[in-house]
Amino acid sequence: MATRLTGFSRFLITLLILGLIAFAGYYLLNKTGVGAKLKDQAEQAESGQSTTTGGTSSAPSGAFKDAVKVGVVTWGGYAGGQYFNEGFKANSRSRFVQDYGFPVEFKILDDVPVSREAWKNDEVNLLWCTVDALPTEIAGLSDFDPVVVFQADWSRGGDALVARRGINSVNDLRGKKIAVAEMTPSHSFLIWMLEAANLKATDVQIVKQASAIDAAQVFKSQQVDAAVVWSPDDQACLQAVAGSRILQSTKSASNIIADAFIAKRSWVEQNRDKMQKLYEGWMKGAAEINANDDNKRKAAKILAENFSGFTEDDAYAAINNVRLATHGDNQNFFGLNPDYKGVTGEQLYTRMTNSYKALGYAEGRIPNWRLISDPLSIRNTSLTGPDHAAEGQKAFTKVTEEAGKEKEAIATKMVSITFRSGESALDENAKFIVDKEMVEIAKAFANSRIRVEGNTDNVGSVALNQALSRRRAQAVVDYLVAAHGMNRNRFVVVGNGPDKPVASNDTEEGKAKNRRTDFQLIGE
Repeated sequence: MATRLTGFSRFLITLLILGLIAFAGYYLLNKTGVGAKLKDQAEQAESGQSTTTGGTSSAPSGAFKDAVKVGVVTWGGYAGGQYFNEGFKANSRSRFVQDYGFPVEFKILDDVPVSREAWKNDEVNLLWCTVDALPTEIAGLSDFDPVVVFQADWSRGGDALVARRGINSVNDLRGKKIAVAEMTPSHSFLIWMLEAANLKATDVQIVKQASAIDAAQVFKSQQVDAAVVWSPDDQACLQAVAGSRILQSTKSASNIIADAFIAKRSWVEQNRDKMQKLYEGWMKGAAEINANDDNKRKAAKILAENFSGFTEDDAYAAINNVRLATHGDNQNFFGLNPDYKGVTGEQLYTRMTNSYKALGYAEGRIPNWRLISDPLSIRNTSLTGPDHAAEGQKAFTKVTEEAGKEKEAIATKMVSITFRSGESALDENAKFIVDKEMVEIAKAFANSRIRVEGNTDNVGSVALNQALSRRRAQAVVDYLVAAHGMNRNRFVVVGNGPDKPVASNDTEEGKAKNRRTDFQLIGE
């Protein structure tokens, strides 16, 4: 005999069913991708948003009218912010919204002039730049009083110098045609590479290009001997030109191209709280990606959904071609860590200002770094723990002199260091020359192994000169380690004695040229 439900029982069952429906709805909206899309569509409908190309959204209104708008390019180095934002569009899932109470929107602006106009017209609040190339454009932005607010990344393989068959070192580029996009990070990279090989811009033939993509195409069509290109075009160049090679990339030239963001000083001062929280959230995102491959894969998915023609693997590779800057890295870059001995933003900006001025590319008044940097958000942020720490030095294994001698030199810079006859101690003048000629290159190419070769003239026995030249080279390395905190294992010390002259030993002038120290970047 069936049992009839009482009215109260039916009431309880009804509540249970309604509760299950409510839970299912909550789970659908908040725990699934379908729900997230439904919420975003509802929010966009309410706020009047419309989607444009590249996965970005038009200037939001309504619910997201106060979004912080960030102008970026198709590059893996901004993944920290995009990952923390759960995408490029302003959305309710964003941790900027959930943790800090304001939305963030990313706009892809690959065209440089268009991006600058967008920033001037307040279509974006923060705009990408590279500190190395900033001196070429800072005067043209001066009416808008730009300040550098934080560093996003270091390029670590995203930029490369490719060369045709027969060019085995940067020194071999003398007189050759090189395709490069002027006044861009590619140009900065080339300037550093030439400096490491004792070459000047006038020693090569610069073939001007509108972009690194164009430079790659010119190289693939074999109109030039070498080109500075972006990844993955470097691999495409090797496939297209038989026997070609990558001479050097920012994997080794690790502290040259620094991506950062500028903002108008007036906007920063009016939005101090937002600026600090934007930075803090961005750094949390970068740290999470650096620490966990699953997070990196998630970030790659976000990039692939917004970068035209990119697969998730492409986006993953793009993130692996950078060092996402952490809070500790930013403290170092902005000179807030007195113990840091690596490359700072001020050092990079100042050196490239001088380089671009000498080449005639930096015109007008170029302000001092202290006038255009605003590290207050970094100062006011407290993020601790290993994930937020600064990047350490690369760990090099010790290489014997014999093994180190066999490694091919990527670039050789000859430096004349004067020693007293028969002595190997560095005097103050010699230290000055080492600081001026070697230190900045050693720091910029922080992931490169360095061979220091001592050379003499032919006065005295070969054996004594070889031993003396080795002691002199060792003295240079000892100074770099002691005074500049460099890793001893990255250096290979070689004493050539009189065996590698670059001039005749029959004249005093020739002998003086032969008494030199060669500073060489070598492969692993």
